[in-house]
Amino acid sequence: MFGSLARRLRWLGYDAEYRSDLPDEEMIAIAAREGRLLVTRDRGLAARRGVHALFLAAADLETQCQELMAAVGPSGAAARCTVCNGELASLPAAEAAGLAPAYVLRTQTEFARCTRCRRVYWPGTHWPGLQTWRT
Repeated sequence: MFGSLARRLRWLGYDAEYRSDLPDEEMIAIAAREGRLLVTRDRGLAARRGVHALFLAAADLETQCQELMAAVGPSGAAARCTVCNGELASLPAAEAAGLAPAYVLRTQTEFARCTRCRRVYWPGTHWPGLQTWRT
């Protein structure tokens, strides 16, 4: 239910794992083991005793982000891979050749690469809008 939210949070630097294929008990166990906050729209799950959870009432992505950031504060960390949640490491522009489209190589100077899945990132047209969420 929160795939888009997880991607947005990763852009904003939050360590956001997302699994929609697990039963509640397994998600609770993983969250406890890894010291994670379980974010949910399920009031019953959020209200369970001993579960570190945050209930988000909003159905739309923008309001969900606002609710979460109001509850936990800004991340302050660098963006993460939007696909696998891996950390991003700086990638010299010369090494990005062949890994990014030609137009991007001509117009961008900053690149990053996921340390887990090796996906390449650069500050695209969406970047300025995302930065407004960091404050």
